[in-house]
Amino acid sequence: MIFVMRCTFTALSIIALAAVSVADRQQKKRAAAPETPLTVEEMLAVEAVITTDLGVIRMEFFADKAPNHCRHFIKLARESFYNGSAFHRALARAIIQGGDPLLKDPRTPRERWGSGALNQVADELTDIKHTRGVVSTARIPGRANSGGAQFFICVSPQPSLDSQFSAFGQVTEGIDIVEKISLVQTDANQLTLSPVKIISVKIEPKKTEPFKDATIDQLRKDVLLRTTLGDITIEIDPETAPEHARNFLKLVETGWYDHTAFHRVIPGFVIQGGIGSTRAEGAPHPADRWVRKLKGEFGNRPHVRGILSMARTDDPDSADTSFFIVLGPAPHLDGRYSVFGKVIDGFDTLDRIEKVQREGERPLQRIELIEAAIKP
Repeated sequence: MIFVMRCTFTALSIIALAAVSVADRQQKKRAAAPETPLTVEEMLAVEAVITTDLGVIRMEFFADKAPNHCRHFIKLARESFYNGSAFHRALARAIIQGGDPLLKDPRTPRERWGSGALNQVADELTDIKHTRGVVSTARIPGRANSGGAQFFICVSPQPSLDSQFSAFGQVTEGIDIVEKISLVQTDANQLTLSPVKIISVKIEPKKTEPFKDATIDQLRKDVLLRTTLGDITIEIDPETAPEHARNFLKLVETGWYDHTAFHRVIPGFVIQGGIGSTRAEGAPHPADRWVRKLKGEFGNRPHVRGILSMARTDDPDSADTSFFIVLGPAPHLDGRYSVFGKVIDGFDTLDRIEKVQREGERPLQRIELIEAAIKP
């Protein structure tokens, strides 16, 4: 089915009238007016916030790959060009398309949807793949350099579009909103029965990743884990695993761990938590943009009761969010897992968690990490 959707999109999507409207020509004249262009550095420092009827999408720019498309989009957004337009085309779990100013007028005939604001920007075809969340410029099929204000967002990988369209951005938050838009009802031409309004597109400074540049001393924090079975206080020790400490504090600070669960309990060995899929309905989180694999940082600290260490697969560089707290001596983990803290209070809570009823390693009751917070 994915192949069919991709082929359908390639053949039918981004349909536009070949003739350029008066409004398009006027837009081209405005775009040609002399102005000081944004530098690549300036564009890399900002992101777009797309507010729709169904939620908010944030995206950052591939300014070093497609600078002209990024400048064009940012310029239009700052002029409020997109406000009141809509996502007018959707392929379920594949692609959504929007940005046509003709959709601002509810009287615009459906056959003209997707025909506005084209022929404005020359192609910038790069090696960027059209993977999930990639934002690219719509154009007239078969006509080079016909892109403009309209754009599409990939809900799933679309390799047939690689090197055919100018990719210029990446969704960093709200991919669930993109997917939701892709599932609205459409007609036989993938035009939405009711367009999803773009309330506004604003350009804001890019969000700063917490603790990104923190020193070792600044990583020495105490963290409170509030669970449904009691509180646990962790002392972060960044000496042997500073990047793991940095990663954990970042996720705590952003609330990423809140409402996840301890999904694994092995009495006398470990309790494990910190997986996003244990959040209600596996909901995404705004800090997902900063989740990445960590290179192993293995020291000589022994895995004894109360030690905080990072879970991973057989790949030593595969840790990202999941952590475990040791319940008893586990020397076979020493030098193989990254220790970055220890429990200093709440051993009674560890006892309660250790005693819950289980099916194998899975606790039969939900042990929720209600909140993780850095102590003042």
